[in-house]
Amino acid sequence: MKILVAGATGYVGGRLVPRLLAEGHQVVCLVREPANVKGRRGWEGAEIRQGDALVPLSLLPVMEGVEVAYYLIHSMRQGKVGFQDRDRVAAERFGLSANAAGVRRIIYLGGLGHVDDELSPHLSSRHEVGDILRSTGVPVTEFRAAVIVGSGSVSFEIIRYVTEGQPLILAPAWMSTRCQPISIRNVLEYLIQALAQPASVGRVFDIGGPDVLTYGE
Repeated sequence: MKILVAGATGYVGGRLVPRLLAEGHQVVCLVREPANVKGRRGWEGAEIRQGDALVPLSLLPVMEGVEVAYYLIHSMRQGKVGFQDRDRVAAERFGLSANAAGVRRIIYLGGLGHVDDELSPHLSSRHEVGDILRSTGVPVTEFRAAVIVGSGSVSFEIIRYVTEGQPLILAPAWMSTRCQPISIRNVLEYLIQALAQPASVGRVFDIGGPDVLTYGE
């Protein structure tokens, strides 16, 4: 298939691109600054197209010929203030552009949590993005994951460096919050296997590892 990865420069997207290429797919990467990914290891054969999810006129050329689009964009990396609004606008513009371009399906990686729970602003925004993408008319497969664990991610490496260098840490209260971590390898497997599973279209899947742990654990 010809597949677009939006959010290709993020942790999950950066690992997904080489896996899709290895599976034999044509991969298009949506990036704001192509110069920043020039010569990136494992991306040989991927097509780099410049665009911005917040700029709708830039999206239609990027989506030309695309059959399936992965949506891995998260505005929280640009700052905690106003990220919900940025996520809202980006999802709507991306979904409408995908519909206009004839994209047959969007695969979206969101956050784990149930509607009945008291969700954080971050998780509420993740759920809202899924709803917005669905409202644009393109069939969506949504995976909801909690903490994604794997070497190379900023949060994982910070924790590793701190614990290796400090014999004792006074943990803040949020360290007692319970979560259901999942390996990056398992997340990638879900994202890729969904391509070959027609029954996954239009569905929401909660994914997580078998253990429920506190952040401290």
